[in-house]
Amino acid sequence: MEPIFSLQNVKLSRGDNFTLWVEHLEVTSGGLYALTGPNGAGKSTLLGLLAMLTPPEAGGLCFSGRPVRGKSSEIKRLRQQITLVEQTPYLFDESVCQNLAFGLRLRGIRGDEQKVRISQALDDVGLEGFEDRKAQELSGGEARRVALARALVLKPKVLLLDEPTANVDEASVSVFETLLATLPQRGMSIVFSTHDPGQPGRLDAEVIRMRDGKLEAALCPSSPRHHVNVPKVIAWPWKASEYIRRLCESPG
Repeated sequence: MEPIFSLQNVKLSRGDNFTLWVEHLEVTSGGLYALTGPNGAGKSTLLGLLAMLTPPEAGGLCFSGRPVRGKSSEIKRLRQQITLVEQTPYLFDESVCQNLAFGLRLRGIRGDEQKVRISQALDDVGLEGFEDRKAQELSGGEARRVALARALVLKPKVLLLDEPTANVDEASVSVFETLLATLPQRGMSIVFSTHDPGQPGRLDAEVIRMRDGKLEAALCPSSPRHHVNVPKVIAWPWKASEYIRRLCESPG
């Protein structure tokens, strides 16, 4: 099966003291991958690169078999197929429904289809009936689940998650793990970072181990094996609303 992502000799520096170097990595369509490694290993940097929010300085990055170029309109189009959920996601100080509708509105999705997508996404994360709940009223685990629902309503080909179950309640961990194990059945490719040593095994996920900005073992799978079935924080110079817009960006 053709990989959704293919990286070859990719280099990306973050400041003077850290460089991400990926000699070779392939991520298959419908695969489930766990990024593991100590703090500062480069997990979040790699997720940002896969989300096409940070271009590599050198090397080749292909998406669905096509090289990713620097042309703005092309990058915007590709971003529609990829969604990143950060470890500490930003929610607008509005209702849950308004938070989920934001990216859909950018893509021109309104009316009944918007309502159906929002309802389905909240059901997926175990927050049925939360549409009118204010974001500031949510617990930490609930806020993470809303951020995940906001990603799911966009129906991306690739879902990237930075430490989705870190520092959340057990109920939220259970929801996340159950959902992540089933998303590949929808044709979605999942890459998530984790510090939980048992999580990759529970989810039957391929493991990508990182240390000092490098992969300890590069994965080149020929087909996914999942049948039932992001560390340093990148400081962006944009306002929070602009950052969310880029995550949900539609072609201009």
